[in-house]
Amino acid sequence: MGKQIPDTISFNLPGGREVTIETGKLATQADGSVVVRIGDTMLLATVVSAKEPREGASFFPLSVDYQEKFASAGRIPGNFFRRESKLSDYEVLICRLVDRAIRPLFPDGYMNDTQVIINLVSGDKETMPDAYAALAASTALTISDIPWAGPISEVRVARINGEYVINPSKSDCANADMDLIVAADMDNIMMVEGEADECQEHELVEAIRVAHEAIKVQCQAQLDLREKVGKPKREVEPLPENEEIKNRVEELAKDKIYEIAKGRLDKSARKNGLDEIKKNLIETLTEEKGEEFMEENKGLPERYFDELKKKVIRTMVLEEGVRLDGRNSDEIRPIWCEIDYLPSPHGSAVFTRGETQSLTTVTLGTKLDEMMVDTAMEQSFEKFILHYNFPPYSVGEVRPLRAPGRREVGHANLAGRSIKKVMPKEFPYTVRIVSDILESNGSSSMATVCAGSLALMDAGVPIREGISGIAMGMIAEGDKAAILSDILGDEDALGDMDFKVTGTSKGICGCQMDIKIEGLSFDLLEKALVQAREGRLHILGKMNEVIAAPRPDLKPHAPRIVELRIDKSFIGAVIGPGGKIIQEIQASTGTTINIEEVGDEGVVTIASPDKASIDAAVERIKEITFTPEVGDVYDAVVKTVMPYGVFVEFSGKSGLLHVTEMSHSRIERVDEVFSEGDPVKVKLIGVDKKTGKFRLSRKALMPMPEGMERREHRGGGDRRRGGGDRHRGGNRGGGHHRGGPRDRD
Repeated sequence: MGKQIPDTISFNLPGGREVTIETGKLATQADGSVVVRIGDTMLLATVVSAKEPREGASFFPLSVDYQEKFASAGRIPGNFFRRESKLSDYEVLICRLVDRAIRPLFPDGYMNDTQVIINLVSGDKETMPDAYAALAASTALTISDIPWAGPISEVRVARINGEYVINPSKSDCANADMDLIVAADMDNIMMVEGEADECQEHELVEAIRVAHEAIKVQCQAQLDLREKVGKPKREVEPLPENEEIKNRVEELAKDKIYEIAKGRLDKSARKNGLDEIKKNLIETLTEEKGEEFMEENKGLPERYFDELKKKVIRTMVLEEGVRLDGRNSDEIRPIWCEIDYLPSPHGSAVFTRGETQSLTTVTLGTKLDEMMVDTAMEQSFEKFILHYNFPPYSVGEVRPLRAPGRREVGHANLAGRSIKKVMPKEFPYTVRIVSDILESNGSSSMATVCAGSLALMDAGVPIREGISGIAMGMIAEGDKAAILSDILGDEDALGDMDFKVTGTSKGICGCQMDIKIEGLSFDLLEKALVQAREGRLHILGKMNEVIAAPRPDLKPHAPRIVELRIDKSFIGAVIGPGGKIIQEIQASTGTTINIEEVGDEGVVTIASPDKASIDAAVERIKEITFTPEVGDVYDAVVKTVMPYGVFVEFSGKSGLLHVTEMSHSRIERVDEVFSEGDPVKVKLIGVDKKTGKFRLSRKALMPMPEGMERREHRGGGDRRRGGGDRHRGGNRGGGHHRGGPRDRD
């Protein structure tokens, strides 16, 4: 079999950068496979779907995996096994971006195991592959025989110097004040996720508009490729129907569901009530129809009940303006907050909104506590960390505790990138925030943002201002739409939109939106954002009642970190041979010291819970890095007495106080004037340009005898020269003083 000749199609991004999609050359046994190429960056996407449905599946079994091959960047993995293994958080986040965009477009009732795998097989540091992963997955699905209502695509839209840029380079993106990933098909926005430097609502909407225009071009390219090489789609068996059962379910359950829905019950009571209705419904149908009939129509009564429940509740909200817990559409659940709840952490807060509660802690660490991020494209260190935990008891369930799942990683990312926007730019600490969700009934990620803001203030971290978050929902039928603030978990499941927005009093810092319906207008989207701002500010007001600004200082038991900046030429002196000096300073002072080179400076961070220990370490480092200035006066101590002068130590340095600089009068014997350990005040009068040795004077600090002063006035010039000759002559008379001792200096 000869070399495969691929089919390709290309399009240009705004700005002229070419994107090429190729199929038919690699991974041809997959149901669909493509290579997307942008310059030197190449993504291989494959899709495979089982031929038969999974037996007993209650939800669509789709898995999306994105993995970056380290060889793509010419690197070997840094782990013990030296191979790609568990997906990194960064890769998991890209999996979620793709999954959330493609999952809604598979047909109802399609229960065949389906797997999407996207690999970065070649990469350059300037092309950010996350913006192209969904394009690759969508194209593979579009040309395959798998039933799917695409194509879709995703783009990054960043605002750089006031201009909206599609899929900017990594270096350009570093200067953006807005960074969003937007997913859409030819007609509708489907997903938005990103961050901003306190942007306004209309600016966010405009960014989404710009992104959608670029996405339309990418969708059309996929359609054109499908015309060339696309396979006929598989037939999907329609869901079984039984009008008799459907009508009977409505007769038996509709009014009871409505009664529960209007009951303003809490989550547990509402769930138990609906479960009881379903249980009684099945028992009644079994009595009426018999077990054989129910077995033949297995699953239908439960499906019709869930559809009826959704219809009843949605109609109630749209027609009567009544929500499950009795609130108005823009009303926020009751909020209570508390800070300093835990005595030992460096900062803590409890944030409770309705039946959602976060207990959040802040821990301050040193540079040694930074988290290493090792991906194919780069290795870096992160000093701001946020972790989100969702234990089973938070929703009244029992399940094994395992490593954080994709949901936890995604929620942590949204909360973390939002809070990071208000963190101080110059802060020497590594900061770890941990949110433990103790109760959950909707928008626990937004509770994490609020609790994280409170805990940081409690810790004394000088964040710019408080930040809050809110989850918005929407129910729309025809020309009617209800926008819901601070949605419950049930409203999320039954609604058409889940839109999380975070921000300060000045603007939006982060957002995450999933839209489940077609035809959402930009006007309705902006209306939802404005309503979200009102709710966000209300929540922020409640938080400010507890603490409105960071504490003026850290907790007494928090580590203290002092940052020194030294000339980089001193870095080696502070570290010492084999780290001997810095290790000795840490051992003797009980501190943790880290040094790194930044530009032309060395940045030294010194950490300890004890201020006296830090002061001692600072003093030692200042002694090592101290650079005396000519003309300055120092308190010195005599260390060595020689016939020609004394060697003294001052501020960690040593220098020679020559016999001629000890006094205005002649000194015959140095050892009669000074002994080892004597204190002496000296002035720095010069530095030898060749050796760097310091010349010191005590005479310069002493008043000149009266007679000598008059002689200096009468003929000081000649006498000074003569005196100088006499000094030099004296030195020549004792040559061993001139040579030997100076060699030892």
